[in-house]
This record gives sequence, C-alpha cells and structure tokens, in this order.
Amino acid sequence: MTLLAAGAAGAIIGLSLGALGGGGSILAVPVLVYLLGQTAAQATTGSLVVVAATSLISAVTAQRTGHVLLWRGLSFGLVAVGGAAAGAVASSHVSDPVMLTAFAALMLVVAAMMLVRQVRSKSRQQEPGRASFDHPIITFKPGFLCNCPRALKVLVTATAAGLLTGFLGVGGGFLVVPALTLALALPIRYAVATSLVVITVTSVAALAVRTGAGPSPNWTLVFAMTAASMTGGILGARLARRLNAAVLSMAFTILVIGVAIYTTARIIAPVV
Repeated sequence: MTLLAAGAAGAIIGLSLGALGGGGSILAVPVLVYLLGQTAAQATTGSLVVVAATSLISAVTAQRTGHVLLWRGLSFGLVAVGGAAAGAVASSHVSDPVMLTAFAALMLVVAAMMLVRQVRSKSRQQEPGRASFDHPIITFKPGFLCNCPRALKVLVTATAAGLLTGFLGVGGGFLVVPALTLALALPIRYAVATSLVVITVTSVAALAVRTGAGPSPNWTLVFAMTAASMTGGILGARLARRLNAAVLSMAFTILVIGVAIYTTARIIAPVV
C-alpha cells in the first residue's frame, strides 16, 4: 500500500515537471514526510533523487520539440551550483519544524507565482521568433561585449534557485521558469523546456553535497516514487503541446494550496 502511494504521488510530480517545467517537485517533501513517514531531513534528500531523475528524462523527451536551449540551460545551472551547495550545507543545521514551516510558506508563494503567470499568459500575444532571444549575454568574439544588467539578473535568480534546491530539496522550476523568461527573454515554451536542464544540474549538485551528510531516506520508497515520476515526466513532456496548459496549471495551483494548508495545519496542531 505504501509503495502504491509512493507511485501515485510520483506520477503526479512527474506529470507536473514534464508539462509545466516545475512545481511538482515541491510536493515530494510533504509526500515523503506525511504520507510515507520520513523525517524532513530524509525527505529533502530523497526529493532531490526524484527531481534530478525526472527532470533529466523530461529534458531528453522535451529536446525532441526543439524548445530546449541546452547551452543556456547548462550555463544557468552551473551559475546556480554555488547556491545549491550552500543551501545543502545550511539544511543540516535546521530543525524539521523550521524546514516544514518554510515549505508551507514556499508552497503558498509557488501557488501565487503560478496564478500570476497564468494571468500574464492570457495577455501575451504571439511569441517572438527565436532570433529575437537566442543571442549571447557575454561574448568574446570579435571583441568583449557584456549585457551586464541581464548577466546580473541571471546571477541573482540562478543563485536563489540553487539555494532553494539545496536547502529544501525542491527543483526550483517555479523560480527558474520566470527567471528564464525575464532574465534571458525566453518565450514560455522555451523557458519551460530549458528549465528542466537547470533543475537537473542543481539537483545533482545539491545531492552530491548531501551524500553521506545526515540520515538516509528509505531508498525503496524513493526509488518507487522516482520510477513513477520519470514515467509521468515522459508523459507530461509529450502532452505539454496538446494539453490546455492553463487548465492544468490551475488544477495544480489548487493542489499546491491544499497541500500547503495541510502542511501548516500539521505544524500548528502540536503547538495548539
């Protein structure tokens, strides 16, 4: 029964990551804690395995659509590695209640950002052509040129996404997608697909720092969730072009709010 619950939760997480380029990973920790009985420290480590594997398989699947800008994603991800490492180290000094409280707050922020993204997407007209955004921020040929304001945006947003990934075990796609849209001027379809590359890089980096530091999760449950999530990620990436993204995003936003309320209630209950 527990393995079935892990598989069902993993499938939902994978569908969200594949179709929306983020958001689903934020459910992994509450599921591992409240549904599968892991501590917050175990859950955040296990979540990184789920997120890294699902993002990688989803990125490979999304590559076929032509929307994955591999070098942009790798560059953004490498900038975020420092933040991911720092977040992973800091997480070992935080108690479970504090970490779960941060999670509840973060889920509400994610829901709000997804709602804002939906409202903005309705006002967008036709997406710009690839030539309007596929240009370097920093170049050394024929001479050194730097779009420094944009480079600063990339540094700040990438570091913030890395910190969240390392500290809370989330993919940070809810932050990476808007960052790629604003800092790199990518259209939403390119941002969603490219964010999967970024999430893979930061999750692997954070997991490498966490390895051997702190309690290990129940790997049987983590691998069951990961397998189901990877399958969901492939399906989500394939359906991204066919599904009504607005309806899917709204449904997931409601789910995130519900989980945030439940998590908050569980934290407050022992205190009351």
